[in-house]
Amino acid sequence: MPFETWLLYLVTCCGIAVVPGPNALLVLTHGAIHGNRKTLFTISGGVSGFVVMLSLCALGLGALIQASVTGFMVLKIAGGLYLIWLGLGLWRSAPVSLDVEAVSGAGPWSLFRQGLLSAVSNPKALLLFTAFIPPFLDPHRNLFAQTAAIALTYAVVEFIVEYIVATAAYRVRPWLARTGRRFNKVCGGFFVAFGLVLPIHS
Repeated sequence: MPFETWLLYLVTCCGIAVVPGPNALLVLTHGAIHGNRKTLFTISGGVSGFVVMLSLCALGLGALIQASVTGFMVLKIAGGLYLIWLGLGLWRSAPVSLDVEAVSGAGPWSLFRQGLLSAVSNPKALLLFTAFIPPFLDPHRNLFAQTAAIALTYAVVEFIVEYIVATAAYRVRPWLARTGRRFNKVCGGFFVAFGLVLPIHS
């Protein structure tokens, strides 16, 4: 991939990464509840999921998945149900506490899994990657090398942006602690809304 093309792709990745979505909301809530260090597992799971989806789209499999009406509808419904489940769980969870250790009972694998599933169950990410990846691919160059460069670049950008979000959420924990369960209910409500709208509008 020529440097000029990669630079344009990098700018595009930055623009995509800062757009709020289910994963950003998940990182925000985990950063506030579990602390920014434990949220690294959530971020790693989400980034891993996005890298897998991005790689599939770069190799042309994203278009094949979309071509299967039934398969894509199942993906949309499953993704919506998972987000609703996350939202209901957050709605019922304990309020943000200043003592992170008191509420950080979720293990690394649990946090990683939530981030991973939130990413791969989002059909809008599949649509987005399928649309914006092809213009950056040169059919006359090694496809696998280009896919690796594209995936690694997006992974680094997404990781940095989400860690900034988690750190910001961790810094405002004293204020969130004073809001009691309202923060959980608001974020949980957003997850449920994402889950209800996603299968319809994606």
